[in-house]
Amino acid sequence: MKFKGKESSGYLKYELKTFEKLPVKIWDEPLEASSHVARSIALAIRQKQQDGERIVLGLATGSTPIKVYEELVRMHKEEGLSFQNVVTFNLDEYYPMTKEASQSYWRFMHEYLFDHIDIKRENIHIPDGTVPMEEIAAYCERYEKMMDLAGGIDIQLLGIGRTGHIGFNEPGAWESSITHMVRLDHLTRHDAAKDFFGEDNVPYRAITMGVGSIMKARTIYLLAFGQHKASIIQQAIEGDITHSVPASFLQKHPNTKVILDKGAAEELTKMKSPWLAGICNWNEDLICKAVVWLAQKTGKPILKLTDQDYNEHGLSELIIEEANSYELNIRIFNRLQRTITGWPGGKPNADDSHRPERAKPAKKRVILFSPHPDDDVISMGGTFQRLVDQGHEVHVAYQTSGNIAVHDYDALRYAEFMLEYGETQNTLTEESRKFYQKIIHFIQKKDAGELDTPEVRSIKGLIRRGEARGGARFTGLTDDRIHFLDMPFYETGGRRKMPLGEQDIQIVAALIEKVKPHQVYAAGDLADPHGTHRVCLDAIFAAFHQLRHKHEWMKDCWLWMYRGAWHEWAVHEIEMAVPMSPQQLRKKRQAIFMHQSQKDRPPFPGDDKREFWQRAEDRNRETANTYRSLGLAEYEAMEAFVRWKE
Repeated sequence: MKFKGKESSGYLKYELKTFEKLPVKIWDEPLEASSHVARSIALAIRQKQQDGERIVLGLATGSTPIKVYEELVRMHKEEGLSFQNVVTFNLDEYYPMTKEASQSYWRFMHEYLFDHIDIKRENIHIPDGTVPMEEIAAYCERYEKMMDLAGGIDIQLLGIGRTGHIGFNEPGAWESSITHMVRLDHLTRHDAAKDFFGEDNVPYRAITMGVGSIMKARTIYLLAFGQHKASIIQQAIEGDITHSVPASFLQKHPNTKVILDKGAAEELTKMKSPWLAGICNWNEDLICKAVVWLAQKTGKPILKLTDQDYNEHGLSELIIEEANSYELNIRIFNRLQRTITGWPGGKPNADDSHRPERAKPAKKRVILFSPHPDDDVISMGGTFQRLVDQGHEVHVAYQTSGNIAVHDYDALRYAEFMLEYGETQNTLTEESRKFYQKIIHFIQKKDAGELDTPEVRSIKGLIRRGEARGGARFTGLTDDRIHFLDMPFYETGGRRKMPLGEQDIQIVAALIEKVKPHQVYAAGDLADPHGTHRVCLDAIFAAFHQLRHKHEWMKDCWLWMYRGAWHEWAVHEIEMAVPMSPQQLRKKRQAIFMHQSQKDRPPFPGDDKREFWQRAEDRNRETANTYRSLGLAEYEAMEAFVRWKE
């Protein structure tokens, strides 16, 4: 859509308004962003090598910089990048914490970087979590002096916590603070619970570089990936400098570069409402986003928006091409109306020119991919039920075992039951007896954070299999249409997973080839804080790419993406909205209840204290209420989908 003006280019010219107080670069994918940062670091290392100088790197831990480290390792092994002239100082470490503990940052850095490169051991500096409490102050002072004596940090990598912390500088941190011990915010400890197998096991303290220590770095890269970081990124980059968001102090730094993926950037003004920042490259998707935004801003249904509403909220250019706002309102209203369907598999013998799905074939083959054993019913339980009820050949595929998300007491209860049942029925072999006794003994003696043995993982996996099978059967599936893929990348026994491998992709591809589906549903929930959804989705994408070059029927296979327990599609993004009645919503809840090990208090609840069924219902009702507020039909609840297009 072009807006003509007096300028020779044929477009109106406006002065762009910048809301960001730090330079920001946004990438489509975290991998691309991480590779960019790694290449920048490698370039700096090589430049210093040419000049015969050392380079000092400040390093961060957590999931955000992992891909940066993996790319640096790859460049070392494949491109000859040497780290002989590199000195490193890590930001922080939990306290107390031994080096050997699975949650220690010392172990993290060695597993992901130091053990794979040629850095000199004496050049590695990581805060020591074993220093006696009475010596902490002197130790922190020495750590700060070591950084200064090394010449200061040339490049500092940073992530950002949901409290806005950098390092472990929590809300209330002072701009001038140097390396010191801190008490961790309750939200930070809650977020760390997934690594410690429970919040009660997370240390209350940590040693961290101070804000002042970080600000002395010559160059800073602040990285953030995922929609769960979007809100705090917006506050840190566009908000005021404040002690309550320590990352906002970076606005005073002369050379900070913010590196984001689209998920983390979505709350920035230029992404959320770019018309407020200046001229837009308008297309129908952006127009829809703007009209929905205006309706929500004014509290009006779309069909009641006036020219004055558009003019008063910076959207006057949208109605330049229209005689008035009426035609624009009608167009966007119809677009949203056409997303609503009670026939997710397509309505037989219907005109499908304005429907989300095709009418033919009337009965489709469908695969529902579920990253964990409960995502199918949590995220699309109502749609799942409709597809079955409407006679489609529905298959559900559970991509991972989900075995780490089972409480020890559940595994212990099942092991004790099997042992006692076998003994009372006199059917227990000596080998089986030893197997269950081994599981029971391990769980009873297990240390906090200790990784499960293969035997314990197996029984936890069986618990989740039984629950998944129960949920799918409740929805109407027979066992021959329930598939457990147990993708290998997941089977580490801990939260840190292996990279996606060819075997993972082939497992997914083999099922698609077997079923030959017309529809595939997959979790597009990239806000998943545990990362499993992302890997599972990448495996499906890779399988699609392979099979589309191999089979003609793949051209007729549509991929619909749902979102999980963490986030929902924005209304302007939704391409299929499946309404649910109160009765259907209750039935969805019952299917979720089949997953008893995740009931009440799952091991990895994320940042939301509600149970999964509560999150799902609240989210589905909110989607329906949003449609209603825009002037569309009122439903009890809705599940939403976006179609993937290569």
